[in-house]
Amino acid sequence: MSALAEDLAQAAREELDRASTMTWRQLVEVVPYGDTYEGFSPRGRAVCFERSYLWEDESGGDIRVEVNVYEPKAFEKGVRMTGSIPRFPADPA
Repeated sequence: MSALAEDLAQAAREELDRASTMTWRQLVEVVPYGDTYEGFSPRGRAVCFERSYLWEDESGGDIRVEVNVYEPKAFEKGVRMTGSIPRFPADPA
């Protein structure tokens, strides 16, 4: 893996970890939601962080977390990772 790809992957893992700290209950009012901001990778590269919260299968179900980290000039070469925030059956809508 190239140094760039490794750096972007590490940044994406860290961002996915941060993005997954919110609970289903905290996110239910804002899904679908997404934003993009500029920051720095672990190795100091200027990158864009794109984060999205979407319904996994149906509205009111699990929430899909998508993260994409890329250099501003190279969206296509970014690293995309996904996770899920489950809606527990005992959690009322």
